[in-house]
Amino acid sequence: MKLTRKLVLAKAKASDLDSVKKLNCCVNSISSLSPLAGCQSLCELYLRRNMIPSLSELSYLRPLTRLKVLWLAENPCCGTDPSQYRLNVLRCLPRLQKLDNQVVTEEELALALMEGEEVTTPPASFQNQLSTNGLTDLETENDPLNYNMEETNKIREQLGMKPLPRDKFPSLSSPSTRDSIPVVKKTHTLEAVLLLLKDLDEDELHIIHTATQNRLQTYTQLRNPNELTADTENY
Repeated sequence: MKLTRKLVLAKAKASDLDSVKKLNCCVNSISSLSPLAGCQSLCELYLRRNMIPSLSELSYLRPLTRLKVLWLAENPCCGTDPSQYRLNVLRCLPRLQKLDNQVVTEEELALALMEGEEVTTPPASFQNQLSTNGLTDLETENDPLNYNMEETNKIREQLGMKPLPRDKFPSLSSPSTRDSIPVVKKTHTLEAVLLLLKDLDEDELHIIHTATQNRLQTYTQLRNPNELTADTENY
């Protein structure tokens, strides 16, 4: 069965997509989630026992910042490794509070941001929402600002946030922005993360903090195995 706008409205008993807050489409042989991209108020989505072939379909759910509950179990996209499946879904949709009727913990979410596999890039028509302000393909490709914009919007999508249009994107080359950032050698990814931090709320910052601490601990153990052994022997 093809999921259409008409079907979504009928199942949700709503007059328009923006007013849909809860949707139950279990056992309907649904294979694509594209019509759900317009359900900006959606909080709960039940898709158990359908025919969703790939987690790439979750790309249509990334802009849905209010989505907290998702039931996706018993679809082909779930694969054969339940643990990795959960990590992959949570990396794509980190705002979820419950997945497949199981509460998402802070520790699980931090692990997902580090070890979850990235969901494949959304269809070209989905990405074209970003404006290039009339620049040619060559100008856009060679524009350092565009690299930062792409990195930032990639991370914003992983956090379930809307992408920034080009005209709203600040340049790190401007004096006001440059002066507020420590003088270190920054990659495009680091610049994107620094720009993104100001849009995160307290809970999201705690998640980033936990993931960062875990990552730093891993690097410390890899770089200083002798110190770790010596500390253990002292006890």
